[in-house]
Amino acid sequence: MLQSWKTFWALKDAERAIAREAAVGLTITHIGLRLLGFGRWKEFVTQRITSPAEGTAQFNPQVSAHRILQLETAVTRNLFFATNCLERSLVLWSLLRRRGFPADLRFGARKETEQFEAHAWVELNAVALEVEQGRSEEFTPFNEVMTSMGTRAK
Repeated sequence: MLQSWKTFWALKDAERAIAREAAVGLTITHIGLRLLGFGRWKEFVTQRITSPAEGTAQFNPQVSAHRILQLETAVTRNLFFATNCLERSLVLWSLLRRRGFPADLRFGARKETEQFEAHAWVELNAVALEVEQGRSEEFTPFNEVMTSMGTRAK
């Protein structure tokens, strides 16, 4: 635990801000999805969390998309609860969109040994950003991508 705090304080200010935002986002998303369900949580996120509005976010080259993924992953490892791919993807998508990256939230499914499984991930320029490389390739993506929480594009 002490090493985690030392690592956190050794980060640049912009990276610490992203780590804090990821921790808060993962925590409230974890709770929000359980209390409100995906539909209502999505509506909440649309109204309150995804600002600045789409298209108005300022691109910040100080922190790369890959670094944002690394920071969120580190935060996830140090939380007091386990997160799932939907929670991590919603938060990563939000972190990237707020910083001007044209990220898309993707969903896919597969049938594995007679059991239906679903997966959520984030893509940037049609490349999956995931901790487990290749995981999204195991799932058949739905035809639509979520470019914002309110609209969908084919």
